[in-house]
Amino acid sequence: MEQSIIVKLTSKDDKFACAFADKIISESRETDAWYQYFNDFAGLLSHPKSLVRNRALYILAANAQWDEENRFDSVLPDFLAHITDEKPITARQCIKALAQVGRAKPQYIPAILAALHDADLSKYKDSMRPLIEKDIAETEKMLTNPI
Repeated sequence: MEQSIIVKLTSKDDKFACAFADKIISESRETDAWYQYFNDFAGLLSHPKSLVRNRALYILAANAQWDEENRFDSVLPDFLAHITDEKPITARQCIKALAQVGRAKPQYIPAILAALHDADLSKYKDSMRPLIEKDIAETEKMLTNPI
């Protein structure tokens, strides 16, 4: 079944693929039904298409709360690498998703904060850099001042 899930998430029909990802994310907030595909979703972090990487970041973040097997341990370095993704939109999506990961897996907060602090944003255009910096500040605030 996981092949059909991956096919749907990587569909050329972005509207369909996005809607399917949103369904997974929404359901993952309430149930661990999608957690069994965690490794399949993690495989999408290296997908050449940034929209697919975005979907994978949010799906993995939504499933972090169900990660009693600590599968996220092996995914975290790849996840953090997207803080400086080649596509600034994906970088922003990653940074925002990290707040959810940190809330679900507090043991990762020091690594997340260090990666955010050390992120080299110089490759981004002047128009995008302030937005990414703002996202980093907001995520840092959420992780250092939990509600």
